[in-house]
Amino acid sequence: MQTDQRITVAMGELLRRQGYAATGIKQIIDAAGVPNGSLYHHFRGGKGEIAAAALRDMGAAYAELVGGLLATGDDLPSAIEQAFDQAGADIESTGWVNMCPVGTVAGEVADIEPDLRDVVAEIIQGWIDGGTELVAAQGYDREHARNLVTAIVAALEGAFVMARTLRSAEPLRSAGRAMSSYAKVLTPSR
Repeated sequence: MQTDQRITVAMGELLRRQGYAATGIKQIIDAAGVPNGSLYHHFRGGKGEIAAAALRDMGAAYAELVGGLLATGDDLPSAIEQAFDQAGADIESTGWVNMCPVGTVAGEVADIEPDLRDVVAEIIQGWIDGGTELVAAQGYDREHARNLVTAIVAALEGAFVMARTLRSAEPLRSAGRAMSSYAKVLTPSR
């Protein structure tokens, strides 16, 4: 793995575990196993630039993962419920480590780091746009698809916060059932 990739992977893992404010440059250097000079050689903008790169990488990976789960088969409501159930099992098996730092960082930096907030907004908008395309390709009305995907992203991010706080996967399972029910009332137009 190249040095810049080691740095962004280390930052992504730190963001998952402890968020943006609690992550220091020394921690990033130690976690990536790189010298201080390498960090600033690859990321002249420092911590914010590293976080932006890490979040973009993780956001793209999550988009592929969730897109793959939702694209399986013709039964969108079941796929949604299974995706939320899997997220609940994953967060529980990791000891409640944050599964998606994007929402966490969004809430943490929304008013104090406008450049990073813009990166997070770009990621979330990409999820909504990509998800809308995926659902619309399954024959759903585009407006309904966009509303559904926006609700799914909001429910998933909120359920992650609740699951970590309550130390329970139930918020994810409940949100999955609710989003599945929502999808059931939308009928494909094909």
